[in-house]
Amino acid sequence: MRWPAVFREKMTDAAGAMEKVKSGNRLYLGGGAGVPQTLVDALVARAGELRDVEIVHMLHFGRAEYVQPEYAESFRHNAVFIGHNVRKAVQAGLADFTPVFLSEIPRLFQRQILALDFAFIQVSPPDEHGFCSYGVEVGCTKPAADAAKVVIAEVNKQMPRSLGDSFIHVRDIDVFVEADYPIPEAPQGGVSPVHKRIGELVAEMIPDSATLQMGIGSIPDAVLANLHGHKHLGIHTELFSDGVVHLVEEGIITGAEKTLHPGKLVAGFLFGTKRLYEFIEDNPFVEMHPTDYVNDPFVIARNDKMVSINSAIEVDLTGQVAADSIGPAFYSGVGGQLDFIRGAARSKGGKPIIALPASTKGGSISRIVASLRPGAGVTTTRNDVHYVVTEYGVAELYGKTVRQRVQALIAIAEPAFREELERYAKEVHYL
Repeated sequence: MRWPAVFREKMTDAAGAMEKVKSGNRLYLGGGAGVPQTLVDALVARAGELRDVEIVHMLHFGRAEYVQPEYAESFRHNAVFIGHNVRKAVQAGLADFTPVFLSEIPRLFQRQILALDFAFIQVSPPDEHGFCSYGVEVGCTKPAADAAKVVIAEVNKQMPRSLGDSFIHVRDIDVFVEADYPIPEAPQGGVSPVHKRIGELVAEMIPDSATLQMGIGSIPDAVLANLHGHKHLGIHTELFSDGVVHLVEEGIITGAEKTLHPGKLVAGFLFGTKRLYEFIEDNPFVEMHPTDYVNDPFVIARNDKMVSINSAIEVDLTGQVAADSIGPAFYSGVGGQLDFIRGAARSKGGKPIIALPASTKGGSISRIVASLRPGAGVTTTRNDVHYVVTEYGVAELYGKTVRQRVQALIAIAEPAFREELERYAKEVHYL
């Protein structure tokens, strides 16, 4: 049977597709901007008929009604990275969190540690050969679909067709549901004077021909805004957004001197505005890959001059980084921070950077701290940290004694807290 006939034969509506789901099943939801919202809504509509359905996904930007208390008997959410839409549920004990490196999430599915009965994915319409593209979210969704017993795909007419290791054939999908709605967008902007200064300092550390990893948010946007004098930059990152498009159009990001995938922007997933989604449409300059490749530290290290830029909630005086929890309260996840820090550290000429404002809450709380809050997890160990940047400067920690580290970190702390930090350091004999 030719693929168009297979495609038509497997087509149904969302309610019909959800009839396959049974109590006790475990399913994966495509993440990021690629969450199949039509399927999610249809699943929630069946809540009264279902019990103990486990929903696994990483950060996504759609609705997440299934974590509401009234659905507690029907659904149990298991976050491998906590987004804003499930954070309260996780912190209240109404949903679960599985700590795991982003590079290793695919392994959970492949090794059946998290055996998947279903993968709910969102894809583009098939091309002339019968291949659908995963579009804006390849990272963990493609490995999940490869490992799941049943794949249900929402075919969204507005999903851009990304290239790379980004395709699934209609014969490998069990059920199709048609959809037609815009991909969720993240408006850009919101860079404060503090973020602008951090962006300036980080940009000064980036050499020409460097390959960059950065996510989305005020600090990445501020760094990108300060790279207009650079040449031949490259991208190898789990995620990028509109700021990268600006630098491509200006000829600053070319990838021409990358040592791995030269001439290509490499990423696992994307989140931005319609401009970004139009940019990646059938664009051979962009290669999407699963995170067990993109985030593999040994792959990352093959990029010379690899610069990773990640943030933190707090950093203690010895260089320990907490980025996934505020005390005992889980906030996000490890994500790709340590993957890229270790990859950049092993890159020829690489620089792993932790960048954060020196304080929060209007300057009332220091983010350079004497010790991490009780219960906080160490996302990145003191042994892995090379550079810490705040608006007050750059602390270079790698190869430095504890005394030298403490001095460097106090020097970039919010000035109002430096005396207190120094007093603590003397009490515990760091100084």
